[in-house]
Amino acid sequence: MVQESSDLVACQDCHLVHIVPAGELTDPSCGRCGSALQQRKKNSLSRAWAFLFAAIVLYVPANIYPIMTVYQFGRGEPDTILSGAAKLLESGMWPLALLVFVASVLIPILKIFIIAYLLVSVQKAWQRNRVGRMRLYKLVEFVGRWSMVDVFMVSILIALVRLGSFAVIDPGVGAMAFAAVVVLTMLSSLSFDPRLIWDQPED
Repeated sequence: MVQESSDLVACQDCHLVHIVPAGELTDPSCGRCGSALQQRKKNSLSRAWAFLFAAIVLYVPANIYPIMTVYQFGRGEPDTILSGAAKLLESGMWPLALLVFVASVLIPILKIFIIAYLLVSVQKAWQRNRVGRMRLYKLVEFVGRWSMVDVFMVSILIALVRLGSFAVIDPGVGAMAFAAVVVLTMLSSLSFDPRLIWDQPED
């Protein structure tokens, strides 16, 4: 008897296929490597779209509003992500400026477009380039690990400057919005089940 596809679960680490009843509540372990097996994610597309739309909405204030304000001798000047990167570049700290620009501007846009492309491809039941789409999904998982670099950098900068007596740095609305964008894109990618890419039978 042919086993139903819903009863087959492949290990994400060693790719060994297991027969697991779809209604089983507990998360079994892989018989080969011991890793936890993951069954299908419920409402994967709807949850991924919801998190993605929220991230897109917050991406605008994350880049418009200041991420921090530097106060020196009672005067403050707010900086957005782009203006902060520009000032770092003008100060000769181009590696740091490049890091801020890539982590704060390019990576979020890249993640948003890739996740949207994957969701549309599954909803439209595209059959082409499945391997390429899986690589894009793994790319999203990889770059997502570095999305909080500049948020941590701003936090450390605030802590260091507050130890002095000549300047004070306060985080702005943009920093909170950007942190929310990072978290929402991570939740969107985690909600997406990449096995949906392979569900549509080939012609």
